[in-house]
Amino acid sequence: MDDPGAPHGLSTTLVIGMEVHVELATRSKMWTSAPNLAHPDHFDAEPNTLLSPVVVGLPGTLPVINAAAVDLSLRVGLAMECEIPDRCKWDRKSYGYPDLPKNYQISQYDQPLCGPGALAVTRDDGSSFTVQITRAHLEEDAGKLLHELPGGGSSEGSLVDLNRAGTPLLEIVTEPDLRSADDAVRFCQTLRELVRHLRVSHAIMQRGQIRFEPNINVVITDAQGRAFKTPIVEVKNLNSYNAVHGAIEYEHGRQVEAWLEDGRVMGAGSKATRGWDDGAHVTTLQREKEDAHDYRYFPDPDLVVVEVSSEQLERLRRSQPPLPSHRRVRYAEQLGLKPADVESLMAEPRVADLMDEAAADAKPAFAQRVAGVLLNPMSKLANERGVAVPDLGIDAGSLNELVRLLEADRLNNRGVASLLVLLADRSADRKAQDQERPSVAALAEEHQLLQVDDESAVDAWVQTVLEDPKNTKALDDLRAGKQKAVGALVGQVMKLSGGQANPKTLTPKILARVAAEPDA
Repeated sequence: MDDPGAPHGLSTTLVIGMEVHVELATRSKMWTSAPNLAHPDHFDAEPNTLLSPVVVGLPGTLPVINAAAVDLSLRVGLAMECEIPDRCKWDRKSYGYPDLPKNYQISQYDQPLCGPGALAVTRDDGSSFTVQITRAHLEEDAGKLLHELPGGGSSEGSLVDLNRAGTPLLEIVTEPDLRSADDAVRFCQTLRELVRHLRVSHAIMQRGQIRFEPNINVVITDAQGRAFKTPIVEVKNLNSYNAVHGAIEYEHGRQVEAWLEDGRVMGAGSKATRGWDDGAHVTTLQREKEDAHDYRYFPDPDLVVVEVSSEQLERLRRSQPPLPSHRRVRYAEQLGLKPADVESLMAEPRVADLMDEAAADAKPAFAQRVAGVLLNPMSKLANERGVAVPDLGIDAGSLNELVRLLEADRLNNRGVASLLVLLADRSADRKAQDQERPSVAALAEEHQLLQVDDESAVDAWVQTVLEDPKNTKALDDLRAGKQKAVGALVGQVMKLSGGQANPKTLTPKILARVAAEPDA
């Protein structure tokens, strides 16, 4: 990519590889039965309450592999079409930090759980590209350093919270295939969507459950065609798309300026680690980057080799959740959903699950109605109650029944909203959960929410409204040719009927009555 802002006679090309750390949402940690901070049951645990002798690195403790974390990692590997070896081993990666009690991290070096693969990425304009995956290896997370007291008070030193220590951490490493900040962000969005829909991680960025680390350098070509590669910079622990984009763009310019000043190019020992200052929008030097030999990797003597069988992989393939890329294609091309509706459904995997189950094997028109109910009245009710849509407790079967009533013209929009409230309340009522539940249609009928098909009843409501003196002005306006006035009269009939009249039939009925009036 030529940079129009480069100095005269020079062109520049960004080269970006990504390292992405994903905290797995297992119930327990990687090497111990201690609760896992990345599981929703423990999101808000008090500092240093999710510990065990293994987590704090007491002498004589031995790690035990979390088999669920291995399975979740393999799910990601299968989704990215990675090569899965028959065997992989664990290694000790040695470095000392206050939040790493053992002074080493159990990781994987030369035999990762998932080998080379690829992830297809689609841009907003519909064009696509593929990022080659180098590896995805399983390790444990470190703890966290806090720089202020609980409640926001200042602290002279740093506080260590070890709740995160030992969390299963999947590190996904790509080839340097990305050439722009926009594509890097799109890759990050695609990968986050993938791990969330696979149910391996909640990937809440604000909680650090997914962290992005771009490895960035620039190829500078001079007027004579000579190419110079700037030293690689790794920007650590970015937890927002804006930070990823900003750090890459800043490094692009900074590395060109640095090369013009000192001429340094890529070579042994030239890597550096930098952090992102979100306020100043600059990267800052943290340390010169260690090479692999600096970590003194060696096989962990306390852990056995993991053997991955073909039966295990087949079991995972059969139970693999729908891939988001497949869902997007089906929603857009097979069901004809609007792009905005597709994005809204994909934003929350549980909502997409509800959509798929409620509209299973349905025709596009029915599926579109399901999406409409999910994304409008159900979302509105969920917002009012401060919960996510699936947490309303309205199951897919009930949603399917409700939409069938709507499709059969037995329920109007007002009735839908009222019925959703009843269904949510019924779900929240534990006593009602133990009782035999009436069908959705029976519940709607019990509360007089179904539209009345009795012509005589509807005609009576219309007659009452037209004869009511308070509607004289609206009726006179309609007689004078002001068609908008019919809306006020329809509203009065709906009010009188308690919402049971079918609004679609009211306008022609009212117009016919007025047209049939004898001339004055």
